[in-house]
Amino acid sequence: MVAGASAGLGAAFATALARRGIDLVLVARQQALLEPLADRLRQLHGVEIRTLALDLAEPGALETLARATATLEVGLAIYNAAFAPLAPLVDTPIEALARVVDTNVRAPLLFARTFAPAMTVRRRGAIVLMSSLAGLVGTPRLAAYGASKAFALTLAEAMWAELKPHGVDVVAVCAGAIRTPGYDRAAAGRSAPGTMSAQAVVARTLAALGQGPRLVPGWINRVAAWVLGRLAPRRLAIAVMAGSTRGLS
Repeated sequence: MVAGASAGLGAAFATALARRGIDLVLVARQQALLEPLADRLRQLHGVEIRTLALDLAEPGALETLARATATLEVGLAIYNAAFAPLAPLVDTPIEALARVVDTNVRAPLLFARTFAPAMTVRRRGAIVLMSSLAGLVGTPRLAAYGASKAFALTLAEAMWAELKPHGVDVVAVCAGAIRTPGYDRAAAGRSAPGTMSAQAVVARTLAALGQGPRLVPGWINRVAAWVLGRLAPRRLAIAVMAGSTRGLS
């Protein structure tokens, strides 16, 4: 199960899993983007793929997802959907802030709760929640997004401790900048230090399953997370993160 699968990192997850012969359920808002990806992966790898056009921020979306997968054994559930308005908090419309909560907080919480029980019964499975380096330190111009990614991180860590005795792994992926169409547009062609391809993040994530609860892909990002989280004074860490978003638009 890949939520947020239509492009970028989600499409890279789908491609890597299909290459391994794993059948897929791909979820995103736009069916017009999901179906071409699904058709290509079916033809290339001979896997069964179901697509579901669904906005996970909408009320009742997780119930719809649960019904659509009720007959399936979902062994790996990846929550990659996100909403990230880029602006100072006081300049961000309240509606956009509410969508951050619905997409990045409520939906991954219910997503994990939907698929974890059956995994514990089978005593195998894994849940991946996409967090961010922005969830480790307050990030100006991405305040709500960063706070939501901190939620994903603490949720994954707690669930990892709860589910590990039942044979289920949970990992939060604290990625830095990822070279996706959305990031390239926001960065206007400039790449932050430690920027990784979506394929590299996916490969590192899949290799880390069973080693949860936290993964920071890329050695530059791991060094940055360690320095900002442990060595640098908090004010300096926040200033560094402010610099990382200053050139985004």
